[in-house]
Amino acid sequence: MHAQELRHLISDTPRVMVVDGSKMVRKMIADVLKRELAGVEVIGCASIAEARAALETGAVHLVTTSLALADGDGLEVARAVREAAGQAYVPVIVVSGDAQQHLVERRFTEFVTDYFDKSLGHEALAAFIRGYVQPEPVVGATVLYVEDSRVVAETTKRMLERHDLAVVHVLRAEDAFALLTAESLGHSTHRFDIVLTDVTLKGELSGRDVVQRVRVDFGYGKRRLPILVMTGDDNKDNQSELLKAGANDLVLKPIEERLLITKVLFQLRVSDLGQARTLT
Repeated sequence: MHAQELRHLISDTPRVMVVDGSKMVRKMIADVLKRELAGVEVIGCASIAEARAALETGAVHLVTTSLALADGDGLEVARAVREAAGQAYVPVIVVSGDAQQHLVERRFTEFVTDYFDKSLGHEALAAFIRGYVQPEPVVGATVLYVEDSRVVAETTKRMLERHDLAVVHVLRAEDAFALLTAESLGHSTHRFDIVLTDVTLKGELSGRDVVQRVRVDFGYGKRRLPILVMTGDDNKDNQSELLKAGANDLVLKPIEERLLITKVLFQLRVSDLGQARTLT
């Protein structure tokens, strides 16, 4: 997976927001990003207020933030990203000399994806960011795939399996809930790492119901169980509602294999599974 493919995934001009009170640090991170991701637009912000204003101009695709900002705690930047309308679930990375202390004291919120200690140096930071813009295969991760068309399902399943992903396909939302319930009770041989669902399903329940039930009834957050929703609806308001309901991201149909795989690997990278593998 190359940086060019991530650029194809997110837009012609990927937008990365770098929030830090130090102009020198902002430039250093921006230089790393520009080296790793050609064509990137880096939005430098010195404060929470500037970050909020930047989010109002459009979605971003990766965020780094310092913890100590002139107008407050950098964790508020992470909250603002998660609450921004129409914003997909993207990495929010704390880059700070106090990151380790925050981790020890369990002060990081669920809005933060990852952290990096500035003391490790520029080259380590470059390698760290490379892990996000060029996600590696997550061999053995299991996809719970909800699709009522057997023809579409077979094609999509082959795409996923070509990239060493295990796939459990079901036709209805109800079948997915049964499998998730069995897993939660310890009665399943599967441990699902990500959900891929079509938004339109036969029967009473839709892909939107899959999202809402996973987030509300099962109580699984976006890192515990990422959800990608496949949709042919290019209405921005409808897309925004799916994201607000708890979808990590959307995959527009007709599905292109490179786009689908990039999005799946990207979400696995920021999931609890991806974080656990990074630490081992």
